[in-house]
Amino acid sequence: MPKISKAIIPAAGIGSRFLPWTKSVPKEMLPIIDKPVIQYIVEECVQAGIDQIAIITDSKKRAIDDYFDNDPSLEYQLEKAGKLKELEEIRKISNLADFVYIRQKGPYGNATPVVSAKRFIGNDPFVVLWGDQFIWANPSRLKQCLEVFERFNAPTFSALPVEDYQKKSVGIGKTVKLEDNIYKLEEIVEKPGIDKAPSNLMISGVYILTPDIGPILENLKPGKDGEYWLVDAINLLLKQREGYAVEIKNGKYYDTGRKLEYHKTVVDFMLEDPEIGKEMKIYMQEKLK
Repeated sequence: MPKISKAIIPAAGIGSRFLPWTKSVPKEMLPIIDKPVIQYIVEECVQAGIDQIAIITDSKKRAIDDYFDNDPSLEYQLEKAGKLKELEEIRKISNLADFVYIRQKGPYGNATPVVSAKRFIGNDPFVVLWGDQFIWANPSRLKQCLEVFERFNAPTFSALPVEDYQKKSVGIGKTVKLEDNIYKLEEIVEKPGIDKAPSNLMISGVYILTPDIGPILENLKPGKDGEYWLVDAINLLLKQREGYAVEIKNGKYYDTGRKLEYHKTVVDFMLEDPEIGKEMKIYMQEKLK
């Protein structure tokens, strides 16, 4: 059974919902307390045993490269000031994993980052995690999906149930329940709305893919709005082989690429933070009186 050691994090989007902030700062670098969104995703990979991470960027995303790189000048200043705790945290970041930064090339669409990483992927299975959304769970969504992948050796995707009103804005899985929280995934229907949704399971967050998706991506035709969609390639792959959806246990979905959802994420994490959570709860109770 091949062990997955490679992850791709697409992070080339302009983040138009957060302009003018994202004119100079990537949306993936939006802070959740004291860490950027993308660090939570990287740490999830590392904790699941994935140590090779390709971040797909463009020329305006240099801040991501710099964040995960060594910073000898900052380290020197922290050491000189005796701020050893902060120094340890900074050094941990650059040693989290082996990072590769790939400039996105090719036509517009969310399939393009995976095509751009084809040399990094080689002939290995890999995981795609989006740089501005995640499912917070224990065990992590990635660990839960990897268990199913290792069992079936087939494409595996994270899933969560959604309300009817959400079906117009997310991908919904056409599924057949096999056991407990594991489903056979037959198709992903993008933003179907209530009437056309084949289930209530959103397919989002973790896509564990096998290398046989490579030729499909190379020959992929433009889809909706003339863009190249990864979901179109996945649906073609699911016609060739079985795939699975894992309904994440104890999971909560966060989409930090949307203003309101981002701020909800920050509030949730602040309330649970061991350092500031108690004071934050008191503040919010006073504010909402």
